[in-house]
Amino acid sequence: MPFRSVSGCPQSVMTESPPPDASNDPDDDPVYEQAAFWVVRLSSPDTTASDRKTFEAWLSADPAHAEAYAEMDGWRRTMGQVPDPRRRGSALPKIVAFAVALGLVGLSGRHIGLFDRLRADAWTEVGGIRTEILVDGSRVDLNTDTALALNFTSGERGVTLLRGEAAFDVVPDPQRPFVVRGGGISARAVGTRFFVRVDGAASPVGVAEGKVEVTTDIGQATLQAGEIATQDAAGRPEAERSDVAQTMAWRDGTLLFSGQPLSKVLAELERYRRGRIVILGPSVAAKRFSGTLDPRDTDEALDVLAATMGVQITRVTPLLVLVRPAT
Repeated sequence: MPFRSVSGCPQSVMTESPPPDASNDPDDDPVYEQAAFWVVRLSSPDTTASDRKTFEAWLSADPAHAEAYAEMDGWRRTMGQVPDPRRRGSALPKIVAFAVALGLVGLSGRHIGLFDRLRADAWTEVGGIRTEILVDGSRVDLNTDTALALNFTSGERGVTLLRGEAAFDVVPDPQRPFVVRGGGISARAVGTRFFVRVDGAASPVGVAEGKVEVTTDIGQATLQAGEIATQDAAGRPEAERSDVAQTMAWRDGTLLFSGQPLSKVLAELERYRRGRIVILGPSVAAKRFSGTLDPRDTDEALDVLAATMGVQITRVTPLLVLVRPAT
């Protein structure tokens, strides 16, 4: 395997833990938990004919099943329109079920992540940040929930980014270009420091030093230091100036923000924890935050935001956090 761990610890596939059991709450309704499971299962790309047959049998067994499934599916489609338990006392069981649904969504994502890790040469769990040194001396930092596979040959140092985000410090080798592929993007570097994301980010590549050639199916762009890749109106890659060092601060265990909307801050923080962070109210989403947060302790980071931004943090379950205006 063409890398070694800086810590010297070998990688291994870890057993995924199930979501917290909410059944101890006397207000819980198991029908809604079952409905939440089916909403998530039927939304998964690996749903089988057997799954659908079992679901149809469950759905027809009781009219309450169809009612619960319709409500859970409706909430899945809106994702975030959570009733206020202070105004609807009867909604508490459904809120718990909604939390379970979100947890199951996360669990499905973790199963997909497990598949990527089985194919990977190096990977991180959600919330993990890891550094590897490749056999050519290049350094790669893997951000949260990231997996990559290596294909080093005599003519190319190839990296396939299967999921997540990675930053690279590349040792120059004119005879063997360093190429990172993933998410429909190819990033080619000779000797440079840059990052690549394949999670649908608006800026999938950024360069801190040197230059990188970014290629997609419909175009190519060359990024210089201090530039990120964006898309023009036709979807072709193009270069745009940006504070790349700030974007890559996660390598040192820090998230840096300069006047970003709280919606963006929380979306970034959500990458480092299991479950969902749901904003209740546009006034909260529009607040702007400047400062640093520690992605290694997202609960502490949420407390910092509560103390400085005039918002209330409600931890419904370990998998669901609500952010609303402070009362």
